[in-house]
This record gives sequence, C-alpha cells and structure tokens, in this order.
Amino acid sequence: MRIGLLQCDDVAEELQPRHGNYPDMFERLLTSADPTLSFRTWRCHDGDIPSDTMAVDAWLITGSKFGVNDGSDWIDRLCSFVRELWWAGRPLVGVCFGHQVIAKALGGEVVKNERGWGVGMSFNRVTERATWMEPWQEGLDLVVSHQDQVRRLPEGAKILAVSDFCPIYLMQVGETFLGVQGHPEFTKAYSADLMEFKRDILPGNRLREGMTSLSAPVDDQVVVRWMLNFLDQALHQSVAS
Repeated sequence: MRIGLLQCDDVAEELQPRHGNYPDMFERLLTSADPTLSFRTWRCHDGDIPSDTMAVDAWLITGSKFGVNDGSDWIDRLCSFVRELWWAGRPLVGVCFGHQVIAKALGGEVVKNERGWGVGMSFNRVTERATWMEPWQEGLDLVVSHQDQVRRLPEGAKILAVSDFCPIYLMQVGETFLGVQGHPEFTKAYSADLMEFKRDILPGNRLREGMTSLSAPVDDQVVVRWMLNFLDQALHQSVAS
C-alpha cells in the first residue's frame, strides 16, 4: 500500500532534532506495523494540495497547530480535496486536525472545547465494534494535544469511541473515512516535550495533569493496526466498486 501523507504543520524546530517532523512520526508508526508500506508527502500548509485522488492507494491527514475554522485558503482547498476523495470513494484517515477536517468538509461542526486544552493521555471507551478492530479491546487510550473538537457529525457518520472530555473521539464516515482525535504517532516523550514547549499557554493544573497522565500505557500499536486494517478494507471496497 502507498499512503499519501497530507501534512498540515511542522514540528517546532526546537523539537525536530529529537523527534523528527510529522511525516517521520507517521512513517515510523505505520511501518512498525507493516514494513512494506511506502509514502508520498504533500505539504498542504504550504499550499501543496493534491489534484489527483488516485495518486496513491490511501490517504492520511496529519494534525496541526492551525484550526479548521481559521479561514485559511489552504484549509478550504484541503476540505475541497477531502470532498473529492469522498465522492471518489477513496480511503482516508484523519488524525486530530485531520479528524476535524473530515467532519467540517462533509458538513459536520468543529468548535473549541469549552473545557480548554486536552493534553497528555486521553482515556476513551469504544462504543461500537467494527470488523477492522483487530486486535479487539474495549478501551482506547492515546496521547492528545488539542483545543478544537468535533461537535456535530457529518451525514453518514457514526461514533465509535468517546470520552467525557471528547464525545466524538473516533468516528467512521461511510465505508472509506475514519477520524481519530488522538495522536497515535506521538510518543510519550514527544508529548512531554510538547507540553513543556507550550508551558506558557497551558493552565498550570492542566499541564500537571497531562504530565502525570503519561505514566499510563498507550494504545498506539493497537490503533495503528486498526487504521491499517480500515484502510486495507476500504481500499478493497474501492477497487471492487
């Protein structure tokens, strides 16, 4: 499978020597589950939006410090491309900002969480079991870093995992789109460094809670398997149709 990475931000320069950039993170994560994968990256935040929905087998939208409601031209163009992928029945996974882009592009609603920043680990309940959720487990615990979140689903979407902090944590739209609010590509070391980097904008109690939460196990390897299972299933359906 060849995956198109729709990159929507860069890791802060100060953190790149230790952690790499976002494409590096996703390539490490995804190839840990399937070494045969290959990748092509489009720097969407620099205006590099794909024009061909068939350029790769499947697509993935990264996270971003930007918000889907910022009104930036590149975000509007990315949303237009997401709609093209939807109409073409192409497989897509959105992570954090990417999850929100899917919702907004297809008619859902994204808002700032009135409870503020979500950082550190998030602890979620899987509310519906899909066929691609192998290996199966009822909890889904991932690193997060977000203020925005999906408040209203797009038409044809269903919620698959929830938390008290984020009621639409994992969603599937039709048979080809999947969105997750958490960051399976973030290591706990990167999460800690990112929280320190954002120390001036994070409330002190939220920073302490986030740092303390990193002592919990993370389900990144489960989620990457789910993501690849989903993309593989969606790709076969796309080819069959």
